[in-house]
Amino acid sequence: MRLEKLVRDLESRVDAVVRKTRAELPEDLRKLAEGVPVFCEWEIAEHWLEDGVAEDSMGLFSGPSLADPVDPDCLESPCITFFLAELWDYCAEDPATFEEEVRVTYLHEFGHYLGLEEDEMEERGLL
Repeated sequence: MRLEKLVRDLESRVDAVVRKTRAELPEDLRKLAEGVPVFCEWEIAEHWLEDGVAEDSMGLFSGPSLADPVDPDCLESPCITFFLAELWDYCAEDPATFEEEVRVTYLHEFGHYLGLEEDEMEERGLL
């Protein structure tokens, strides 16, 4: 499969899984989730690797979390980014496994937006 077609297919799958996952969230969380855009990149950008993001990361929350104090000088908006090549490789190129891992990764990164630690994510059903 050509790379461009694969990327489009994986982006479409991410979009569908994120929409479905958001719809299943409790209303208070769903409203918050709808305000956090989701992006897809084929690979992790060099600047993130330089900032210490692990090269095998499948997703990343960036920007201020809800737990961060408001900084009027901050120009960055919260967002979640999926790294498609890493996800696809991790899932051994299996579409069903890919979709499940997108769901898990999305909930994990959304938990970071909420400012939750790992145990708190589990308590809220986000892991």
